[in-house]
Amino acid sequence: MKTAMNARNGSACPYGARALLSATLCIALSACAVAPGMRMGTPPVATDGRAADDAPSFRLTKIDTALIRQLDAQETRRQDTQSDLLAAPAGQYRIGAGDVLQITVWDHPELASAQGAAPQGTPRAADPVAGFVVDPRGNLSFPFAGELHVAGLTVDAAQAEIVQALSRVYRDPQVTLRIASFRSQQVYVDGEVRTPGVQPVNDVPMTLYEALGRAGGLSQSADQSRMTLVRGGVTYPLDLSRMLRHGRNPADVTLAAGDLLHVPARNDYGVYVMGEVNKPALAVPLRDGRLTLSDALSQAGSINAGTADAAQMFVIRGSGTDHPQVFHLDARSPVSMVLANEFELQPKDIVYVDGNGLVRFSRVLSLLLPGVNTSAAAALAVK
Repeated sequence: MKTAMNARNGSACPYGARALLSATLCIALSACAVAPGMRMGTPPVATDGRAADDAPSFRLTKIDTALIRQLDAQETRRQDTQSDLLAAPAGQYRIGAGDVLQITVWDHPELASAQGAAPQGTPRAADPVAGFVVDPRGNLSFPFAGELHVAGLTVDAAQAEIVQALSRVYRDPQVTLRIASFRSQQVYVDGEVRTPGVQPVNDVPMTLYEALGRAGGLSQSADQSRMTLVRGGVTYPLDLSRMLRHGRNPADVTLAAGDLLHVPARNDYGVYVMGEVNKPALAVPLRDGRLTLSDALSQAGSINAGTADAAQMFVIRGSGTDHPQVFHLDARSPVSMVLANEFELQPKDIVYVDGNGLVRFSRVLSLLLPGVNTSAAAALAVK
């Protein structure tokens, strides 16, 4: 009888093990649909236009040559419009409060001493400039001419005012007026330039190139594709790299008094690269401010050849809105990387590379294996 019971127990153990294995495989296969980790897929459609799980709804757009041309054309038109608004020709310089004027009345040396003596030796920045300073009210006091309001006048118009005033004292006075120091109008350059600060505006129109040059040029971390110009409370984006690529001369952009030119840092406009890549990272734009999909993947160490599904590469744009844009690239063919090299990313984009089916199965199995081992140990203990 003992022998029969042992036989029954011996046959029962293999059967139990097989049953346990079968159950484990069934659970593993069914769990592949709910594998841990993120997956990119089309959300179920809800009646109110949102996903059933209240996630933002989106429309998948295939990355192809037509899309790249469309996006590039849109951005070029926008930049051209902004550049045209800022390319208005600057008028003649108009005198303002703080400007220092040098006035010469020919054949009347007695008036020369009124504007002060020029500094001896090599002039220094701290030395006062010889001349007549326009006061805060915009007025100028000159001997025998009295007080004249010159603010808002051009050099020629102010000179004519002085001639008219002196004509009451002198016969046919010959007057020459020039601006010795431009102090009334400035532009402000800050951000990623070598010497940020105030730059005076003179009688030569200040272009975008000149403003950057006066500020010492761009620093190593500057993003020259996302500069902004604030004028009259309106912010205009400036993409220096795109201007050069499309044959637009940055010197056509003229700065005006009171403008604020800001040059941001490239690190402020990174792109998140996630999923099945070798080094998930924050990819930053290159020196010219551009960052393409292939650039971002390169900074992340490329896709993981063993775990990535090259057919499921996504770019998520506008993730903070209710309707983000999602672009899809099938990168199974190496030729598709030509498209990736032309597709320009925008700040805060998310690049996500999905995993293949084997990876999802492996992750489920890794969660179940501790439970399987525990069950097997318990079965052996009972035996």
